[in-house]
Amino acid sequence: MGFIWTIVIGFVAGLIARALMPGPNPMGFVLTAVLGIVGAVVASFLGRALGWYGDGEGAGLIASVIGAILVLVVYGWVARKRGG
Repeated sequence: MGFIWTIVIGFVAGLIARALMPGPNPMGFVLTAVLGIVGAVVASFLGRALGWYGDGEGAGLIASVIGAILVLVVYGWVARKRGG
């Protein structure tokens, strides 16, 4: 059930992160969902590594949004490096 919760929270986090990040974001609906899910997984992993979450616990909405923003920043940086 924790994985399903991570997907749901991640999807919402992806939408919020895209709304908070300035500039053009040429991602569609599916990539936004993937962005949020990856952000939630990153936030959960980092939270467990830092001892903030126990085994089986996932990141909350705020941590997932921060993780999704982090993933979006890294994605934008890599995309700029590849394009130029």
